[in-house]
Amino acid sequence: MKTNKTFWLLLAVCVLTVIPLLGIYDYNTKGEPRESIVSYTMIESGNWILPRNSVGEMAYKPPFFYWAVAAVSVVCGEVNEFSSRVPSAIAYIALTIGIFLFYRRWRDGMLAFVAAMVAFTSWELHRQGFNCRVDMVLTAFIVGALMLLYRWYERGMKGIPFWAILLMGLGTLTKGPIGALLPCLVTGIFLLCRKVNFFRAFFSMVLFGVLSLILPALWYYAAWQQGGQEFLDLVLEENVGRMTSTMSYESCVEPWYYNFMTLVPGYLPWVILALMALFVVKWKALPKPSLPKLSSYDPLDLFSFLCIVVIFVFYCFPQSKRSVYLMPIYPFIAYYVAKMLFWLHKEHHRVNNIFGAFVSILGLLMVTAFVVLKFIHVDPTWFHGRHGFQNYSMLLQLQQANSWWQWALLAFGSFILIAWWRGKRNVLGLIMLVLAVYLQFDSVYKPAVLNGKSVKNVAAAVERLVPEGEGELYEFIEDGVLAKGDPVHYFEMNFYLHDRVGNFHTAKPSEGYLMIGVDDAEKWLPRFEQEGYTFSKVYDSGQQRVAGQIMHLLKFTKR
Repeated sequence: MKTNKTFWLLLAVCVLTVIPLLGIYDYNTKGEPRESIVSYTMIESGNWILPRNSVGEMAYKPPFFYWAVAAVSVVCGEVNEFSSRVPSAIAYIALTIGIFLFYRRWRDGMLAFVAAMVAFTSWELHRQGFNCRVDMVLTAFIVGALMLLYRWYERGMKGIPFWAILLMGLGTLTKGPIGALLPCLVTGIFLLCRKVNFFRAFFSMVLFGVLSLILPALWYYAAWQQGGQEFLDLVLEENVGRMTSTMSYESCVEPWYYNFMTLVPGYLPWVILALMALFVVKWKALPKPSLPKLSSYDPLDLFSFLCIVVIFVFYCFPQSKRSVYLMPIYPFIAYYVAKMLFWLHKEHHRVNNIFGAFVSILGLLMVTAFVVLKFIHVDPTWFHGRHGFQNYSMLLQLQQANSWWQWALLAFGSFILIAWWRGKRNVLGLIMLVLAVYLQFDSVYKPAVLNGKSVKNVAAAVERLVPEGEGELYEFIEDGVLAKGDPVHYFEMNFYLHDRVGNFHTAKPSEGYLMIGVDDAEKWLPRFEQEGYTFSKVYDSGQQRVAGQIMHLLKFTKR
């Protein structure tokens, strides 16, 4: 496969399997609308430095991601599900292309292509590439900076790697100083392992890190002028407190082994193949690793290995842990998985064949289940418990998925899955199998499952009852009022209601409409009535839960 053709094939596969599917499902968690509402507020208010949403909350992250979402949304005409996910999708595709270009420079083009596709089809990167969250953009900047710093090393460490410094600066503008710290830390340790003079390695990384902070410093200064001490407290909480486990509130607090627990499912389906390969490795024949001999290892292999180990260990220390923190190590794991795939194909091709059969059968079962579901009457009485209605809605959405293009993609994917049994069972065939399963999942199953969790229909009902200009909307959530940090809000509702939802607790309005959960209402409405408020019920969300509770819409006045 020629290199130029491989590049264009990889780009076409990435674009065609990601971009068209970005906007086919609604927001269904608090994370995506929480991020997109910042960009919406930027556009509406004209404040591109430190905007606040309708409940008075400033963004918890620096603004680059929000700028990107706003820029795409201006072109699209509005901030919506599609436009808000485009920056993550572009970062996802750029990361995949970057992996290919990086390893192609020093390795075989086919190995580079497979490494790129393994990363592209790893579950964690794949799901975050479709999300309106900052993590994929941050990952692309960190990994890009690491790769450019390695090129600087290969060129004899001459000059200043301005492109790497720019990417570190943009990473800092995306989620804070971690965007510059990780590339400098990993590269510095790599230089020491290659027996580069300690002072040269240390001061080079310090210089590059400081230079990368110049651009973000301009924004931090402008934001401090707007936000004052509140902004400084937030910066220290999110950057220093989160990394040193000194936050004033608990956020994603997990034990040290949590990273292992998230890495395994995050690298599905390839982790299954790796587990299968463990049974054919001749462990006694493997060379014994030796730390004093690190400088004799292949530089690219050593660099890739250190990117994995250093970043993984780094994130074991803070109490705050999330699966997305480990995403920068995924591209480098993909390099070793690609090498494993070719080794298995050459030495133990039956392992690859068994894995391929497993993926093919799984994909065909997904298609069969979808077809069978069309002939089954889904009875809501089958579903019970807290999430019963949600599960019923998901299954109903899946049953009602009948677009021609969904059937076409299912048929195309099925053709690939069936062809595995009759075609050449090589490494590229495995890649195609996994890609076919993802295509079926993304086009049919994911929209149905996620739309079943969305409260967009509840927001539409509220919009009909209280049109813009005919009443003020407010929210009250106990967890949002009493939380020490990271308060809970009706993020989905607020986005679909065009940032109209005010904070009842802080505003103390004299009249309007209040959105409140049934449990919170039972506890707090008597207190509000003692303050002179009277309430009349206008609407409730039925069995659909909003922020974990059945939501009531109440009209209120205050004496």
